[in-house]
Amino acid sequence: MYNEQGIQQDSASWVFFVKACFVAAIGALGGGIFLMPADMWVKGYLLMGMLFTVGSTFTLAKTLRDQHEAQKLIYKISNAKTEKMLKEFEINNN
Repeated sequence: MYNEQGIQQDSASWVFFVKACFVAAIGALGGGIFLMPADMWVKGYLLMGMLFTVGSTFTLAKTLRDQHEAQKLIYKISNAKTEKMLKEFEINNN
């Protein structure tokens, strides 16, 4: 789905689905840690590991997205320069 500026956007139903899956996954993992037959320090360690994993996953995803967006911008600028050089070459040869 694209908006008026030609930027691709996800549908509202897809965004809801992704958020619901995230909440379900975190809830299931947290519930599993809470209900497992282990000492509190083991549960705390697993919970801390889960939180660090989720946080680092968000950071990794954002970083990869930013790199992708930067690369798209670089390609766009490069294509614009190439188009300009080709137009100038065309004008000079006519």
